[in-house]
Amino acid sequence: MTAETVGAQRSLFARDALLPSGWARDVLLEWDATGRFVRVTQHAKPESDVRRAAGPVIAGMPNLHSHSFQRVFSGLAESRATNQDSFWSWRELMYRVALDLTPEQLEAIATWVYIEMLEAGYTSVCEFHYVHHDSDGKPYADDAALAQCVMRAAARAGIGLTLLPVLYQSGGFGGAPPSEQQQRFVRSTESFLRLVERLKPVCDAAGVRLGIAAHSLRAVQPSSLRDALAGFDAVDPTGPIHIHIAEQKREVDDCLAWSGQRPVSWLLDNANVDERWCLVHATHMTPDETRRAANTGAVAGLCPTTEANLGDGIFDLPGWTGDAGETAGRWGVGSDSQVCVSPAEELLILEYSQRLQLQRRNIAASAGLPAVATSMMLAAVAGGARASGHLGAGAGNDAGLTVGGRADFLVLDAEHVLLRGLSPAQMLSVHVFGSHRSSAVQDLWVLGRRTVSAGHHDLRATAAAAFSVARSELIRAID
Repeated sequence: MTAETVGAQRSLFARDALLPSGWARDVLLEWDATGRFVRVTQHAKPESDVRRAAGPVIAGMPNLHSHSFQRVFSGLAESRATNQDSFWSWRELMYRVALDLTPEQLEAIATWVYIEMLEAGYTSVCEFHYVHHDSDGKPYADDAALAQCVMRAAARAGIGLTLLPVLYQSGGFGGAPPSEQQQRFVRSTESFLRLVERLKPVCDAAGVRLGIAAHSLRAVQPSSLRDALAGFDAVDPTGPIHIHIAEQKREVDDCLAWSGQRPVSWLLDNANVDERWCLVHATHMTPDETRRAANTGAVAGLCPTTEANLGDGIFDLPGWTGDAGETAGRWGVGSDSQVCVSPAEELLILEYSQRLQLQRRNIAASAGLPAVATSMMLAAVAGGARASGHLGAGAGNDAGLTVGGRADFLVLDAEHVLLRGLSPAQMLSVHVFGSHRSSAVQDLWVLGRRTVSAGHHDLRATAAAAFSVARSELIRAID
């Protein structure tokens, strides 16, 4: 890993930097030994020995939803299996991969995909971790074995990690029994909370943020959800809480048949949803559900490339943020199934899906921020930081390049052939809408430590080789 050594210079001067308030000139960024910004000075005149960025500096993107192991079959589910292929037929292949996955393969896959994330501009990741047990459904001798594979992978890559162990119990609404294919995911609420308690000191010692996730309303019964939330509050009353919700129309129909309510309405009526929550996908909401959910302060966890790949549907971004484009509801982006590992690509697909739906352009711009890429980048960084647990409950919007925030940032390549000669805002716009995305990322820091230099991570070659071995083994097993 290209990481700065202890005692290295903890400052960077940027001719141009994107602060939460917008683009600024001559910005001196300074951080402490913990990797938090202590000073962000505009119109600075730094000493001659201060390191200078080679291009515009922007905040790194938090990836608020990841299933790292799914990278191993990205692109391999693009052959029609039924006359009506959907999320539900894709899920069958995912189950086959999950059943054969070994701890060593999981660690190799996660290490590689985390390096891909860093090179593309993600600086932290929320790992929605639901493969808990051995292939026969029995716990490992160390019940946290697979969770620790993810932690080692993140540490090796040098990416920030929010670990989200997942509660998964049922095969459908109303407590339908889980299938044999789901046996590696299933655990009792008591077992789940023991795992959370086991992981808390381990995560604290490793600098990992611990949260929890309920897989979905179809996989967790109301009493289990209630008990899990109460148990987690006893462990960490400020930790993030994530859930898949309203991703598919069939899920909405099944929830209506079970409860008489749509998923988001049921959740809002039966749980204390607030700014600790991330509602992953939330694709199929009525206008009333959208308004109610946005007003809770919860973050909408959008994964546009996965949602497009699976045919999920299109999120109502204007309804969530307000018709004028002013941010009301918080949102961020994630790579989810890893069909694409690029925050710029997620922003592009999110904006383009809105254009296709509404037959207008520049949907995500606002009156204060007419440049779409700038507006989206700031919103996604702030929402992602909240969903990652990087901001305390009730805290201000101290995400990005601001005092108290994590020193997670990247430098765009001002000499990239498509960025050369442009203004900083234009460079960011081309990075999102016109370049090869990751090719425009020059350098990247996580908590003040440089992990990507000249576009590459030091472990790229060895991690790629290990990933290729793991993928070959798994593809042979499911072929």
